[in-house]
Amino acid sequence: MTTKKVERRIKIKFRIRKSVNGTAERPRLSVFRSNKQIYAQVINDLTGKTLASASSLGLEKLAKTEQAKKVGALVAEKAKAAGIETVVFDRNGYLYHGRVQALADAAREGGLKF
Repeated sequence: MTTKKVERRIKIKFRIRKSVNGTAERPRLSVFRSNKQIYAQVINDLTGKTLASASSLGLEKLAKTEQAKKVGALVAEKAKAAGIETVVFDRNGYLYHGRVQALADAAREGGLKF
């Protein structure tokens, strides 16, 4: 059973993905947000490989925006270790607000450019 809210997000997601593609030089930073957790992946779309990832699954119990900030810093650290400096941000159909914005700002502070 899908709701109109989920269907709307999926439509927006496909609209965004038409123009946002990750390459080896500039991979895609994709964000998935569930009700309890937040996940981030750095993906090379040409090969279909995930280069770095982080999630809030193993983190201590914090407020959701604080979890998102930690995940953003963690994915930036892992991407830097993999030799990635610049990425393309894929908000995955979510509004650039709240947890998604907190993750993006923390990734920028961690050294990623997008």
